[in-house]
Amino acid sequence: MATKIDNDISRIEKGAITSTNSDSKKDDSFWTSTTVVVTFQKVIAEVIGTYFVIFIGCGSVVVNKLYDGTVTFPGICVTWGLIVMVMVYSVGHISGAHFNPAVTITFAIFRRFPWWEVPLYIAAQLIGSVLGSCTLSLIFEVTSEAYFGTVPAGSNLQSFVLEFIISFLLMFVISGVATDNRSVGELAGIAVGMTITLNVFVAGPISGASMNPARSIGPAIVKHVYKGLWVYIIGPLCGTIAGGFTYNLIRFTDRPLRELTKSSSFLRSLSKS
Repeated sequence: MATKIDNDISRIEKGAITSTNSDSKKDDSFWTSTTVVVTFQKVIAEVIGTYFVIFIGCGSVVVNKLYDGTVTFPGICVTWGLIVMVMVYSVGHISGAHFNPAVTITFAIFRRFPWWEVPLYIAAQLIGSVLGSCTLSLIFEVTSEAYFGTVPAGSNLQSFVLEFIISFLLMFVISGVATDNRSVGELAGIAVGMTITLNVFVAGPISGASMNPARSIGPAIVKHVYKGLWVYIIGPLCGTIAGGFTYNLIRFTDRPLRELTKSSSFLRSLSKS
């Protein structure tokens, strides 16, 4: 009888161990699955990329204002373009180097990016922006005059129009160099960086040339400056969607008009290109 009980206990213990090992394997397989690992890598890359875009780009603004214009306005323009270019080449092969919620949403609309990853990317971009802004606030004594966020210098409408136009151009260029197989993909970072430099030259003194909701939201949260913030959320989003739509439209220039419009959904045909 004792031997039987001992055998039963032994089997139960083995069963418990097997069950535990099975559960452990299930947990391990979930956390080590390719999808989870790759997604985690993408999110971390977006946090790091956005962090340095804000730290370097906004940092040039702070240094210029606190240290008697040592960076100069052209220097700020070039700095923004260079840091975006550097980070595109650094993590573009990992996450796509969005660093911008408006770009992420536009890619998803035109089926260049999965919708389920959009909230993760936006959260990562906002976290990176807030962390970059916090770092600058800790390093420098940022006065109200040295605020490194974006505030309309003129009317909100003027800044909105500017943000729409420069965001349109940015997304138009991104669509051309990053989504069209006929382009030279290796030059994407240079093209995007130069576009940002040009946009800052034109719109920087008026709207701040955000082109990126995360770029404006991060400093606004850290420094509690929310004046005209809606301009830098809606303007870039509308501009990037329009820019992506326009490029997808002209992508079909080698097809007859009747072929483009004969499908049940013209927008669907655009997004599948």
